[in-house]
Amino acid sequence: MSKIIEQKKQIVTEIADKFRESKSTIVVDYRGLDVSEVTELRNQLREAGVEFKVYKNTMTRRATEAAELTGLDDVLVGPTAIAFSNEDVVAPAKILNGFAKNHEALEIKGGVIEGNVVSLEQIKELADLPNYEGLLSMLLSVLQAPVRNFAYATKAIAEQKEEQGA
Repeated sequence: MSKIIEQKKQIVTEIADKFRESKSTIVVDYRGLDVSEVTELRNQLREAGVEFKVYKNTMTRRATEAAELTGLDDVLVGPTAIAFSNEDVVAPAKILNGFAKNHEALEIKGGVIEGNVVSLEQIKELADLPNYEGLLSMLLSVLQAPVRNFAYATKAIAEQKEEQGA
């Protein structure tokens, strides 16, 4: 009996460590998805470096208590899968939100972003943000705008003087 309890304690410790180490954690209800859909979702998440696992809610609740994230306990009802991302904050939210739009059976319940318990609305806002490359592109276009406008203005002035001189 004590061997089983030790195994469960290890699993709880593992989950709590994942909660602490991940930048973004999303909790979903996957009821109604068939095997091929879950496999497709897992593949999309794996490509983005996101770990997707199913844990028992009782063990997950104990892990949230250990990680001081008890605000997440309300969503730990029914079949629950958890997506952990240690690298990208936005990736799991983007992938899961996009998948949920195409597959109504997938329901995002809540999550943890950089140590703070967040609601479904906050996760959807995060999912709507552009990725790193998109943000970088926006920044570069903002930085280029003054230079571009200056170039247009000098070209217009040069053309105007050329017309006056002719």
